[in-house]
Amino acid sequence: MVREPGDGGRLVFDLVDDDAGDPATPSVRARAADPADADGDGPGPDEPRSPSGRPDRRLRVLGPVAAVLAVVLGTGLAVEGARDEARMERMRDVHGGVADVSAPLTQTWRWEGLVGAREAVDEGRGSEVAVLGDVLVFQSDRELVGLSPETGEEAWTVPLGADPDCGPLGAAGWSRIATASLVCLAGPGEDRTVVVVGPGGQVSAPRDLAPEDTERYGPPRPGPDGAVLRARRTGPESAVDRGDARCTDTGECEGTVEAGQDLAVRAEDAVTGAERWSVEIPFRATRADQCNNWLGTSWDGSPNAVDLGQMIDPGVFGARVDPDLVQLYGCGIESAVTPDGEQLGTGAQPGRGGVDILSTGGFAEVMFDDEVRTVLYAADGRVVADVPGYALEPAVSDGSGSGTLLAMGSADAVLRAYDADGTFRWRTVTRAGGQRFLAEVAGTMLVMTGVGDVRGLDAATGETLWRWDGTEATGGYSEDHYVSQTFTDGESVLLVTENGSGGTGLVALDAASGDVVWEQHGEATQDGGLAQGFDTSLVAVDGRLLEVTPSGVRGLG
Repeated sequence: MVREPGDGGRLVFDLVDDDAGDPATPSVRARAADPADADGDGPGPDEPRSPSGRPDRRLRVLGPVAAVLAVVLGTGLAVEGARDEARMERMRDVHGGVADVSAPLTQTWRWEGLVGAREAVDEGRGSEVAVLGDVLVFQSDRELVGLSPETGEEAWTVPLGADPDCGPLGAAGWSRIATASLVCLAGPGEDRTVVVVGPGGQVSAPRDLAPEDTERYGPPRPGPDGAVLRARRTGPESAVDRGDARCTDTGECEGTVEAGQDLAVRAEDAVTGAERWSVEIPFRATRADQCNNWLGTSWDGSPNAVDLGQMIDPGVFGARVDPDLVQLYGCGIESAVTPDGEQLGTGAQPGRGGVDILSTGGFAEVMFDDEVRTVLYAADGRVVADVPGYALEPAVSDGSGSGTLLAMGSADAVLRAYDADGTFRWRTVTRAGGQRFLAEVAGTMLVMTGVGDVRGLDAATGETLWRWDGTEATGGYSEDHYVSQTFTDGESVLLVTENGSGGTGLVALDAASGDVVWEQHGEATQDGGLAQGFDTSLVAVDGRLLEVTPSGVRGLG
């Protein structure tokens, strides 16, 4: 054994055949001279001896080497353990990151109760949640509840009052739900108050919302970054031109609404009431199916509940409020506004595109016109690239890359990879349409094709490394088998699979090799294991996987 120069003290061992013993038995020989034999007299009287009684140099050398090997191997295991701990810790802060998915899941705890406002749950709109700090947060009737993801215990609760409305919240398993704070409105009729709830359940002093502000700026709604949002249609009603837009009694609409009123959007500080920003979104000619009054939400600026004549409502609009983006849509409206008031997404016609925030801080606007294309924006709203196809980032990532986008659905059936700033990386011919970018983990991109299989692509070159056919594994059919959600622990990728008959399952794949680590299908087990039929509203909170339903939450591990 010797330390090789320039290797930082690396220990090197030679395994050799000892010609004095069995030629098939390797022994360890030190490269350096033996100090104990420096005088040439052979082994000393206290040295290890062979079974024949003679001092045995092999045993003398193997003793200390075995001890060193034990130390070295132990150190290696310690280093590997430290790396695993670092990886698991890193995954706690990654969207969709779970500390460990190397073994099948079982129930670790269960919290039973209402998840959502009672009216929303009654209407089938429950399971809206947020991640605030390191807890899962949701409305439970007239309370805001924070659950510990480790134990399921209530970390804190905040009473809300009558008719509560908190946000930004997102559908469990389908939205980015991590937020720095929540804004909660409560109170009957026009007597509404607002509070801001921060980490640990800290609550700001309530502020009354003046009815005259509602009349002037529009009804209030919880916004991102501790803001209250308001919106209303502006301009004369005479500006409305329904054009040739018509709807049948069954709700099928055709034609175009040619002109209408603009939309004014305002954000005010929830604590002080001071205006943070305001934008004016111009009306644009819109297909009739974007002006159907079924689109109306609590933010609907039109006084018409139902237009019995033709179901066309030129004033209808709604919004999706995420922690980092406000997306507005409706008749004549298609736009997005950042929490700083930067307006994006006016390039797409209403109903023909949309904007999503990227994990790198930028934005992607997909437009479905004659050809599908994507405009990429930097975090400050600057346009950085215009690429063919719809560009997607992975549903989950191990957080080690700089951010990769895959552009799919182009007319030439080519899959293209870009950096977040629009720099082209590589291209490859697609095998089938309707693809999804499931994950980027351990240098491998997992892409699901429209025929139901998952491919692992080399993130650097696009080369196909492996293929997993989920339809064979589950016995389903390619046309109705798909992956609805993905999670990762940085080594394996957990796929939540569904099919057209309502069957669900869990499959964990090794990201590097594509090997199946484990899978769960069939009926639920008596020991709390998960299998076919479990709810697919899964979320990752502080490295732990939780299942959310309108009637409760349970921890999985």
